[in-house]
Amino acid sequence: MRVVLPDRPGTLGAVATAMGTVGADINAVEIVERYEGYAVDDFMLELPGGSAPDSLITACTSVPGVEVVWLSHYPEGWGLLGDVDVLNAMIEEPEQAAEILTREAPQVFRVTWAVLVDRERNTLLSRTDRAPDLDADGIAALGDLTEARDGELPDGWIPGWGETLIAVSPFRNEATVILARRGGPEFLKSELARLRHLTALAL
Repeated sequence: MRVVLPDRPGTLGAVATAMGTVGADINAVEIVERYEGYAVDDFMLELPGGSAPDSLITACTSVPGVEVVWLSHYPEGWGLLGDVDVLNAMIEEPEQAAEILTREAPQVFRVTWAVLVDRERNTLLSRTDRAPDLDADGIAALGDLTEARDGELPDGWIPGWGETLIAVSPFRNEATVILARRGGPEFLKSELARLRHLTALAL
């Protein structure tokens, strides 16, 4: 769950307490971004069986100034995997750096799927479990793969797939990684900066 909250002492504790009132168990918290007196935090939570997500949103927004911007289900056992963890893995196996970042991107950036494409040959190199198996037309539908950017793919960008938010970042070789979210939230500037940083460090 992604939450925007006032960046002042006690607010995070108040949100955690509110989550506890509906039985939510907080597994991890990450500060994604700070701006103009507010913080954007990602929470990895477990809800008791039968609990409605709406009750969690209501509990959080009962704290003054708090806004829930996104709530999604993730596979059991997922946690927050840090940039440093991924970077260490990339350093240990530099020849596999692009594939490692693609594979770990869903956890690191909390995205639905990720793909790695050869932008010169217009071919798919690697993809995560929930990603589409893109052919040349599907890759072309992603748009410009030579510049780091974010964007939105329209409903039906490939048959059977709805609106999708993407973040694109090329490696120094011919490969580009694309991260995707279905249903939001939009990619923050800090997330794009982190993605650019990791792709730039790959050999």
